[in-house]
Amino acid sequence: MSANPVLWNLDERGVATVTLNRPEVNNAYDAGLIHGVLQAMDELGNKSGLRVVVLKGNGKHFQAGADLKWINAVRPKSPDENEAVSRATFEAVQRLNTLPIPTVALVQGGCFGGGTGVISACDVVIAADNALFSITEVRWGLTAAIIIPQLCDAIGVRQVRRYALTGERFGAEVARRIGGAVRCIGSRRRKVRGAVAGQRSRGPGRNQAACAGKLVWRNERG
Repeated sequence: MSANPVLWNLDERGVATVTLNRPEVNNAYDAGLIHGVLQAMDELGNKSGLRVVVLKGNGKHFQAGADLKWINAVRPKSPDENEAVSRATFEAVQRLNTLPIPTVALVQGGCFGGGTGVISACDVVIAADNALFSITEVRWGLTAAIIIPQLCDAIGVRQVRRYALTGERFGAEVARRIGGAVRCIGSRRRKVRGAVAGQRSRGPGRNQAACAGKLVWRNERG
């Protein structure tokens, strides 16, 4: 088991890398990972030189959704405890969605369930050619209510109706076509780094980039 479920670092350019670090369970989220994401956002929020946040997963897969063992342990608890878990999960996704800094998700391997909501909350999604996506909650008798707003923003209501109802899997090229990813690249690490460098070099200054993406989100919601 990983000692730290979320790792982060900030380089001299102002580029923060936040890494989901539970590769033994394909980075499935539990209370510890949710808390780690929130803590990383809090700590990075205090960094004056921050320009962009890059989110990635350690290991073969980006993120496998909720840890089902954890979900099953939460089920028999009180309604208040279950609501608190849902609120924390919502907050983690919402913090990414409203972060006043550009966010880039790097997706390799599986991106399932809540992972699709996480990347939908990011400004830019770069998918490796081996990326595989699925809104899997329906397979486990769960609802994807927490991430539905972000998914609708990213791929549209029609696509969400299809993929949330069927739970079917789709690859990187389909994700690019329907809006779930903006670029599809080879899965080799060098290509991934090159794509990220290209996004950074073409990007505007910190304030302009932050305003552009986040004001769109706020204006759409009045």
